[in-house]
Amino acid sequence: MNTTTPTKPMRADARRNRERILTAARALFARERPDVQIDDVAREAGVGVGTVYRHFPDKQALMGELVKERFKIFNERMRRAIAEGEDQPFEALAAAIRDNAASVAEDAATRFALMSGGEAVFEHAGAEKDEFLRLARKLVLRARRAGELRPDFQAHDVPMVMCGVCATIDRRGAPWDWRRHLELVISGMASTSER
Repeated sequence: MNTTTPTKPMRADARRNRERILTAARALFARERPDVQIDDVAREAGVGVGTVYRHFPDKQALMGELVKERFKIFNERMRRAIAEGEDQPFEALAAAIRDNAASVAEDAATRFALMSGGEAVFEHAGAEKDEFLRLARKLVLRARRAGELRPDFQAHDVPMVMCGVCATIDRRGAPWDWRRHLELVISGMASTSER
């Protein structure tokens, strides 16, 4: 017998407030990064501080929600790569990594949360992170079976690649080009017979 209490759907005004809070947080983290406080988010969103705390008990929870939303986008792109990339498994994996890196490049707030939030932030996106690894495993195994991916490359290496790219996105000017960095990494992922 299921003893869990079903969660009540959020009221329309609460949903709107939550979205305003996330939009404000995204704008503030993109501009001001570590200096952002809950009071700042409330002011930018046009809601009371108590409203922010009702949705997000602390700054880590707020950053965690941004990370969770980004992982949902990552996972959509990974699923698309699985569905469309059967004929070219390595290119499907590489395309998913490229697409996800490009999505992070467009989102300074989530990049900040990913790079500086620590484990507490990732705990908020636990299910989405687990799904990301499950999807990465599918793509990696398929590319490895096709002989296109180096045999020692693992699903857990995909987030490491993403973190490495994230660390270079904010660097500006020569020779800091995150796209070049990513292409060098992808080239190194290919099996020796593919290079």
